[in-house]
Amino acid sequence: MDETSDEPPTSAVLLDNCHFSQVVFNNVEKFYVPGGDVICYYTLTQNIVPRGKDWVGIFRVGWKTTREYYTFMWAPLPSDAPSDTAVQQQIQFKAYYLPKDDEYYQFCYVDQDGVVRGASVPFQFRAETEDDILVVTTQGEVEEIEQQNKNLRKENEELKASCASLEKQNISLQKDLNKTQELQNSLESLRSNTEKLELELNSLKKENEHLKELDDCREGELHQLKEQIQNVTSDKERLETRLKTALEHMDQLQSQVLNYEKEVENLSHMDHDKTEQLESLKEENRQLRLSGTQQKEQNEELEHCMEYLKRSKVKLSLCLSHCLQNEQQQNRDLMKELEEQKRLFQILQTKKNEADEENQKLREENEVLRHILQAGEVSSFCVVSPAQAPVPGPGPEGGGLLFGNPYCAAGANLGAGAADIASIRKCPMCDEVFLEEIETSQYEAHVQSHLLKCPVCSETFEKSNKQVFDDHIFCHGLE
Repeated sequence: MDETSDEPPTSAVLLDNCHFSQVVFNNVEKFYVPGGDVICYYTLTQNIVPRGKDWVGIFRVGWKTTREYYTFMWAPLPSDAPSDTAVQQQIQFKAYYLPKDDEYYQFCYVDQDGVVRGASVPFQFRAETEDDILVVTTQGEVEEIEQQNKNLRKENEELKASCASLEKQNISLQKDLNKTQELQNSLESLRSNTEKLELELNSLKKENEHLKELDDCREGELHQLKEQIQNVTSDKERLETRLKTALEHMDQLQSQVLNYEKEVENLSHMDHDKTEQLESLKEENRQLRLSGTQQKEQNEELEHCMEYLKRSKVKLSLCLSHCLQNEQQQNRDLMKELEEQKRLFQILQTKKNEADEENQKLREENEVLRHILQAGEVSSFCVVSPAQAPVPGPGPEGGGLLFGNPYCAAGANLGAGAADIASIRKCPMCDEVFLEEIETSQYEAHVQSHLLKCPVCSETFEKSNKQVFDDHIFCHGLE
């Protein structure tokens, strides 16, 4: 119902605690026509200090607290007006927010603490009716009414002054009351302190009586102490005599102590020597421990070496087994090859023996024919003259014979056969035959093509024994 979103400050203060004379509403009509704006005129007296949250509300007559407002407007602050003079203010209420019924309402000025500081006469929101009476007054009556108004205003001013004086008295009385309250509080504190002091006084009296009793007891104790002092003096004399004897005995003891100190020094020297021996023994023990640790480390190294040797032994046993198998296979192959070579050698040997026997037979026949020819030449030489006899020239292959040696061709053929047999070369791997015309490098290359050469030790193996060659390489990898 108000024109702003903020709620005005209200309170549950009853009407008896409100001050309606601090704000005076002026020119309040008996009724206002509905549908039109309403302007509210009021005067701020010097007894009120306006603040930013003060507001003017329209209340239905019969309200109990400031929370029962119908609508409100924030009260504007006066502009640069002295605080000791009255200030005229006005507020315009919009028709939209005004009541629509014909109940009685009144303006109320409420400060920011929710306390009412002034209220107007009741009024209504209704249209003007024909029942309204037009009152006609004379000039004398008007003057009389004005005089009455002046008197009422004077009385109002006097009442305001008396109210202000009463407020001042009230303030002074309030101050006196506060002082009285403070005095009452101080009196209460003094009373409590007095009671405490009385209690302390009673306790002190009791303590004093107790101290008197103790004093009497202490006098008796003092007498006893005097007697004890006399006894102590006598005891002191006896003790002095004892002290003298004790001092003499002390001198003897000091001489004994000196002797003991000398013995202690000797013992300390002996102890020092023993500590040095102990340190040397500790050093020897430490060295023995170090040697023990070194021995342990050596034992561990030996154990590692033994483990390595065991592993190497296993690897070597495997390698040897493989090598042994390979050697056995190679031996078998070599034996086969040797047997083959022996067989070839035997064949060649038999061929050679046969050729030698045939050659021997041919030589014997040649000798026989030579003797026969020599005998024939002697007989013919005797018949034919030397001039007619032809001189035989040395033949290229005649061997000094006239018609040549008939066995020369046979001997040549036999020598050629032996040369052919000697010039024949045979591959030991595949039995392939190579003639003399073939170069030795080709023959060696052919033989090398059947072999596998180890890249580590340059040992050769036949390609047919590939497994033996792989085992041999594996043994090199284990080394």
